[in-house]
Amino acid sequence: MKTLSQNRCFGGTQGVYTHSSDATGTQMTFGLFQPEVATGAVLWFLSGLTCTHENAMNKAGLQAWAAEAGVALVFPDTSPRGENVPDDDAFDMGQGAGFYVDATEGAWAAQFQMESYITKDLPEIVFAAFDLDDTRQAITGHSMGGHGALTLALKEPTRFRSVSAFAPICNPSTSDWGTPQLTAYTGKPAAHDATLLVRGGATLPPCLIDTGTADQFYDKLGTAAFATALIDTKSEATVNLRRGYDHSYFFVSTFAPDHMAFHAEHLA
Repeated sequence: MKTLSQNRCFGGTQGVYTHSSDATGTQMTFGLFQPEVATGAVLWFLSGLTCTHENAMNKAGLQAWAAEAGVALVFPDTSPRGENVPDDDAFDMGQGAGFYVDATEGAWAAQFQMESYITKDLPEIVFAAFDLDDTRQAITGHSMGGHGALTLALKEPTRFRSVSAFAPICNPSTSDWGTPQLTAYTGKPAAHDATLLVRGGATLPPCLIDTGTADQFYDKLGTAAFATALIDTKSEATVNLRRGYDHSYFFVSTFAPDHMAFHAEHLA
């Protein structure tokens, strides 16, 4: 692992690091915020389509609230990258759009192993290099990253003490943001659909979701389908519709304090 930068931030340190990934076979970059007074707890933030590790790190404003709570923040990249990594002309496919799954199909299979990267490879690096507590993890994300947060929490319910999401894609097997991509990567969109995982009996840890009523991509998110699945299966979660808010980081940063407080409670 190499240090690319370290900056003083709300009394703590916002670092950016790069490492060689066994999961993707590429160099991967991630951000890590370490609060000055740390409890050892960790919150993973998964970003959305087209994003790198930088978007949420620079725009979400989570560091201020994480510093108060003593919680470290990890900001992974959204896909493998490089000249020899497969890509697509569409913004929602290929580099910048890994959908947090392990690809099994075609050219994607060799390197697009983002589920393994987030749940195995990167945690091994982070917990070996920094003084953090791997028994106190939570996960959140925005848009495609919200999809990743929900599905990974549903697949590994004992790993994360809590999960939250900002405008998550939560029914991708019926959405243009999910069906083409997950079919190309895995051939099985339904296996990576939070709504269908809930209906199939998967257990959610404590869960908080915020989505804006003015979200320009609302029809792609599947919020109603997910809420209905929660009701039908009597699965406990808090789902808020925020009047007038869109899909941007202005929305994310507005409700970041609520999400940080939610996770801090469960990470205590």
